[in-house]
Amino acid sequence: MNDYSSIIEKVKNWAREVGRIQLEGLRQILTVASKSNEYDLVTNIDTQSERELIKRIRAAYPGHSVLAEESGMLSGDSEYLWIVDPLDGTVNYAHRYPVFCISIALQYRGEIVLGVVYAPALQELFEAIKGEGAYLNGAGLQVAEAAELNKAILATGFPYDKATDPDNNLNYFKELVPQINGIRRTGSAAYDLCNVAAGRFNGYWEFKVNRWDIAAGTLIVQEAGGKVVYLPSKKGIGLIAGNQSICDLVHGELVRVNPALL
Repeated sequence: MNDYSSIIEKVKNWAREVGRIQLEGLRQILTVASKSNEYDLVTNIDTQSERELIKRIRAAYPGHSVLAEESGMLSGDSEYLWIVDPLDGTVNYAHRYPVFCISIALQYRGEIVLGVVYAPALQELFEAIKGEGAYLNGAGLQVAEAAELNKAILATGFPYDKATDPDNNLNYFKELVPQINGIRRTGSAAYDLCNVAAGRFNGYWEFKVNRWDIAAGTLIVQEAGGKVVYLPSKKGIGLIAGNQSICDLVHGELVRVNPALL
């Protein structure tokens, strides 16, 4: 199975279908529950969205494995793995803030080969196939060229255990904010990465994210000419994304705060 262009068309349709479920859900009374702590939320629309995506994946590719945020690993008998975040930005969604998205990536033999991120309330569909570029609603993407921190807008996020674990990104945030042009916090790692790919943000860094948060978005950044640098992390995944210069500069500042990130 290597005709990824036909596969990605299916994936985009799945994302749009689930996006309609999410937009309809905004007009309903949501059921909201906590997972690891009071800040880590899940809604009935998260679980419904994931159920719909898994159903479509299993119908189209019954032998494939699926890693999904709420269901965990569902093993198959092929070398393909779907990595799914059915609703990235759940806190935003629970508050009816329209920055949330569906993230779907396909991995083959350990390598991400396609990714789709769809923000239904914004009507923005990002996509990439490895080696074929990145696109937003059909238009090609290119990361920003800015190579100085004082001209850069960066994005970041904070972990759900920020109140109890001192490894909460605040030390790095405090170091970087005075040096940059601006900071943005969207509440969705997948959408942050796509904004880097689109040149809206010059860079992004975060710690303690999960594979499903970033699998599609990192490919989209790379296919838009950007870089992704992974950082040592005791919990989850740490990363920086942007052009090469911004990645190097941000990495240098993070290492200055914590040499263990070298």
